[in-house]
Amino acid sequence: MAHFTTEEYASRLARTRQSMQERGIDLLIVSDPSNMAWLTGYDGWSFYVHQCVLVSHAGEPVWWGRGMDALGALRTVIMPLDNVVGYDDTYVQNPDKHPMLTLASLILERGYPGHTIGVELDNYYYSAAAHACLTRILSNHVFVDATGLVNWQRAVKSDAEIDCMRKAARIVEHMHRTIMERAEPGLRKNELVASIYAAGITGVDDCWGDYPAIVPLTPSGMDATAPHLTWDDSPLKPGECTFFEIAGVYRRYHCPQSRTLFLGQPPDKYKAAEAAVLEAVAAGLDQARPGNHCADIANAFNKTLNRHGFNKDSRCGYSIGMSYPPDWGERTMSFRQDDMSILQPGMTFHFMPALWLDDGGLEVTEPILITETGVECLCGTPRNLWVK
Repeated sequence: MAHFTTEEYASRLARTRQSMQERGIDLLIVSDPSNMAWLTGYDGWSFYVHQCVLVSHAGEPVWWGRGMDALGALRTVIMPLDNVVGYDDTYVQNPDKHPMLTLASLILERGYPGHTIGVELDNYYYSAAAHACLTRILSNHVFVDATGLVNWQRAVKSDAEIDCMRKAARIVEHMHRTIMERAEPGLRKNELVASIYAAGITGVDDCWGDYPAIVPLTPSGMDATAPHLTWDDSPLKPGECTFFEIAGVYRRYHCPQSRTLFLGQPPDKYKAAEAAVLEAVAAGLDQARPGNHCADIANAFNKTLNRHGFNKDSRCGYSIGMSYPPDWGERTMSFRQDDMSILQPGMTFHFMPALWLDDGGLEVTEPILITETGVECLCGTPRNLWVK
């Protein structure tokens, strides 16, 4: 059953078609599972095989994928039976014949008008082999790069989507409370991560938890000098910091938030880094309002951080919303000095001002919503370096 109203899906499709028309695209092949779900409601762990949604300028979208997954499509998409098409299982991971042969046949059989096809070239789920097969069979068509076309339509969230984000925020708050309750010297990291998962999936009240697009990132000590490390069975130790980069998820909508825990008395440099980051976050949030640019947030943050003697050479935020593995970002806007994307009410971001020091890391981040008058932090988690 689809999670949103028929009218909302119709609005999403209309905006997508308008962008297609502006770019001269007659048929759009949507391979990103987040975009597939946003347009049609499809929700399943099937993105490890080839699948897509076909969008033309008339009629309902068409879901195409593995035959056994067509049953799941019928359970989740908004389209009728005739617009769900599955291919035979002999095409799955078979070096002798590619599933795109069946997609090309479907496109020809349906007789879509026009000859320009848009594909998401820079996408995790659309392979070089898939593109080669399609372009070989559909040699009379012109293929253009439509990477990000649907992603950008998702930038401004509806009220129903914001409600999902708020529920995800309640879940990540619960996950952080669980960390503070459970973390102590000697506790094995994998046991703590198991508790984080339990809290995230159990959820809070009527906010049940979905699986995250990124696993909990929980490095300690020297491992925390680098981003994107996960966990092992080593025990938490006194005198070490651990940052927790996690997300609450509700109906695929992600609300990521990071906090850092120091077991014992933190050194002065951590206190100085905390003070710098908190002041810089406040400066960035002051620029988070409609009409400003993503760059305004980044520049205010970095100017303040630099004044305190710290430097961050990577972006400090990005757009968030509906996502599937391996990334919970929307892959559109970033908080960096050259991103002139204009902030609009209904946009949601992960303001991610992480610092990595010479013997650890400090992550104190905020999921935010751009409102009609400014910004709202979606979570109420205390914003500071946690000490226990």
